[in-house]
Order: sequence, then structure tokens, then C-alpha cells
Amino acid sequence: MKRIQYHRYGGPETMQLEDFELRIPGKGEVAVKVAFAAINPIDWKVRNGHLKMVTGKTFPRALGSDFSGTVISVGAGVTRFKAGDAVFGSAQIKDGGALGEAVIASETFIAKRSADVSFEEAACLGTPGITAWNGLVDKAQIKAGDHVFINGCTGAVGESAVQIARMFGANVSGAASAQQMRRAEQMGVYPVVDYRTTDLSRLKERFDAVYDTAGTMTVATGLGLLRNGGVFLDINPTPGKFIRALFNRRLKPIVCTARADILDGLAKAAGEGRLRLPIAEVVPLQEAIALVSALEKGRKLNGKGVVSMS
Repeated sequence: MKRIQYHRYGGPETMQLEDFELRIPGKGEVAVKVAFAAINPIDWKVRNGHLKMVTGKTFPRALGSDFSGTVISVGAGVTRFKAGDAVFGSAQIKDGGALGEAVIASETFIAKRSADVSFEEAACLGTPGITAWNGLVDKAQIKAGDHVFINGCTGAVGESAVQIARMFGANVSGAASAQQMRRAEQMGVYPVVDYRTTDLSRLKERFDAVYDTAGTMTVATGLGLLRNGGVFLDINPTPGKFIRALFNRRLKPIVCTARADILDGLAKAAGEGRLRLPIAEVVPLQEAIALVSALEKGRKLNGKGVVSMS
């Protein structure tokens, strides 16, 4: 079997496509033959060593978080899945490995794929959908009639947030680039403003939740746009923001945290056609390093970059 690995933390030059032997899944774990993997910024952030307090110093390390595929085998205590099940989900940050022909994942980090959702589409749901859910459902506890503002509403997390907010009956406004405003409107975002030409701090409307999925909004701006009882969801958490959040309960730094109920909720929404992310480019595993490197260096796609293992 092959997967993308690296033998030290660092830049794109550390990635290599190498042979590996898939270990036997442990207690609560599932082995999955990967069909497709989706590329996320977290993949190169982990490789660069930004999270090495979590990922540790053991090498080689495997790259990739989000995947879809078919269960090969399950470890002790696994009851939700069996060999042959079509699934999607995320590898744990400390393990990675989605950008490979097979991966080991926690039972609580995957869900069954609906037959109405392709393997390619399912691979894209994990990190963006979980992050959107963590903010809007877990932290903001949105409900029907709430008014939500999503900064970066046409990015992967932003689009997931728009669709999840609307699924819960919320009204959604947002900011996007001029080129993506039409797409935002098609998703039901109204009004949508151009973030390059609009001073968001001067918006007159106030919101029950402001979600900065682009990571470009200041805390002061986000808090200033809130109604009484509203919360500012910050996708770019720092130690300082966590400390500040202890004293201001309206500030909610968001860390992508998977759970079985979230993955099942995403699976249900996708199966009902209420959650979809556009796919911009699909490449074979042999070309994945080049695509990851290009995206890391700033290449823009109007959708997800996906890697096929077949």
C-alpha cells in the first residue's frame, strides 16, 4: 500500500509517496480502504509542525484528514460498522493518513455514507462540516429564526455553515469575494457583501451569531456585530483568545472536534441533499503532493481539491 508521508516537520519538500503497512485496528478503531480523500489546510498545518504538541515527535507521519471508502475490518468493541460498509469521516490529527490507499480511524470519527451521496462528495464533508457544526450547533445553539452572519461564506467551512444554518431554520447573511457573491446568493445568503470593499464593522444589522470562517475578522468587529445574547465564533483560535473567552462568554474560539452524532448528522443532511460542497479538481494519488503544495502556496480553487486512490 502507498500513502503520503513525511519524516520531519517542514514544508512541501518533506512530503513523499511511500509504501507502508496498515496496522491492525485497535479497540474502537476501524480500518478503511480509501476511495477518495479531500485536501484541507489542516493537512499542511499539521505537517508544518503547528500542532506538534498534539502530534508528537514520532516519524514517519502520514498526511491527510478527510476521506471516504469501504470498511476493511474493525477493532474490538466496534459496533456501529462492519466490513463492507461504505463510510466517510476524518482521521485523528495525531495519526493522519487519509491521503493513502487505506487508513485507520476512530469509530466515533466516521459515519455511513448515504447511497445518494457519491464517494467523492462524501470525502469532502468531514473537517468543514464538523467545524461548521461545532460553531453553529455546539457553541451558538442556533434555532429557527436566528440571524447568522458568515464571513467567508463560500469557503468550504463557510458553505457548510450556510447550509447547516439554513437547515436549522436560521436566516443567513455573509461576506464573500465579488467573484463568489452570486454563488452565495444561490445558497440563500442575503444580503451578501464583498469583503474586499465593505468595512464589516460598519454593518448596521446585528446578529445572533457571527461566524468568521475565513479567519480574517477581528474579535472587536465580530463582537460589535452581535445582538444581546449573541456569540462570535472564531475559527482562528489562539491561546490569547481562549484566555479572553474565559472573561467574555460571547467569544467562542472554535476547534474542530469530531463526534459520532455530528458525523451522523452530516450524513443525514447530505443524504437529504441539504449539504453539498463543490468539487473543483480530482487528481490521482501520484499527483496529490503537487496539488497540496500548490494549494499551500496560495492556488485558489472554486471548490474542494480531491484525491482519488483508484
